[in-house]
Amino acid sequence: MTKIRPYSHVIDRLRAAGLRPTRQRLALAKLLFDGGDRHVTAEMLHAEVLNANVRVSLATVYNTLHQFTSCGLLREIVVDASRSYFDTNMSEHHHFYMEDGGELLDIPGDQIVVSRLPAVPQGKQIKRVEVIVRVGLERH
Repeated sequence: MTKIRPYSHVIDRLRAAGLRPTRQRLALAKLLFDGGDRHVTAEMLHAEVLNANVRVSLATVYNTLHQFTSCGLLREIVVDASRSYFDTNMSEHHHFYMEDGGELLDIPGDQIVVSRLPAVPQGKQIKRVEVIVRVGLERH
């Protein structure tokens, strides 16, 4: 009977993305990818890693999130100049942004139709269209 190490799937995922599985990357990847799709900020993930008794600086969390994004493990969703979320769901989809609570919710890709796009600059091609629908409290 083969014994599977608890981090083996995370190690395999990092190696497949071309990343060396360092202690910090393993800890962050386990928090990010064990438990379904989610949206996190660097600060949220930093708090989680500290609660798991792993010593990692906020700068390391930011660097690792950007490395994971660059190699295709995460998608960065910029909601405004001061806030970015990192999304573990790599399928084609869009988002509701709850302005009052700062929460992102997925919108399935087939629920939004973009009927017309502008001409793309010479030598460029569209990679993806992402829609963020901002939602706030009703005002009467």
